[in-house]
Amino acid sequence: MPDINIILTPAEFEYYKITSSDNIIVVIDIFRATSTIVTALANGAKSIIPVATIEEAKQLKEKNYLIAGEKNGIPVEGFDFGNSPLEFLNDNIKNKDIVITTTNGTQAIHTAKNAGEIIIGSFLNLQAVAEYILQQHKNVILLCAGWKNKFNLEDFVFAGSLTHHLYSTNQYQLASDSALLGYLTFDRSRRKLKEFLNMASHKKRLENLNLDADIDFCLTLNKYFVVPKLVNNKITCLIHQNTC
Repeated sequence: MPDINIILTPAEFEYYKITSSDNIIVVIDIFRATSTIVTALANGAKSIIPVATIEEAKQLKEKNYLIAGEKNGIPVEGFDFGNSPLEFLNDNIKNKDIVITTTNGTQAIHTAKNAGEIIIGSFLNLQAVAEYILQQHKNVILLCAGWKNKFNLEDFVFAGSLTHHLYSTNQYQLASDSALLGYLTFDRSRRKLKEFLNMASHKKRLENLNLDADIDFCLTLNKYFVVPKLVNNKITCLIHQNTC
């Protein structure tokens, strides 16, 4: 029976000593990178190219890529987009390759990219990700991006929700106390998710930047049936059934 593990931050990734690449790794950055990636692909972007630094993104802009991203939650001057999923609800991104760099989410992707199959998870595509994983019968690692290698509640609650979906089928086993705690945390919070996350530090950080609409959008459940996957350093839709 395959395992479920939750890794709380990218800084902890090395301690799990993952020796096999036969894993599915779900990268999670609810506020906001993975929510933005899911939204962009669901609305017609051809691919998303995650890069680690602002400098890398600017170099690719010179090659006529659209570039998106933020630093400490604030859009980067000279970029085409920030890191708000609401910016990608338009026709201007259709069939475009978009480079993205963020404070936490793209860093998590780069941390894990050689340890298994990388897919992108958010509340927006929770059901699609769960159904895809159930078809694969592989060990699952849920990697929370956190905030600058510190624990984030919203990422953990999503990891718990996905754990709950998988474990409840009796096809997976919990491989760590973090997976168990994630399961129990989601079980407690599931009926009042937004209220439960009201005190989350990153939610407050975004509220201070007047990004309340982003928060509400990122907590929308199952808006899109897409499964973004990283292949050759590009994220594309493995499954795309647009439900917006």
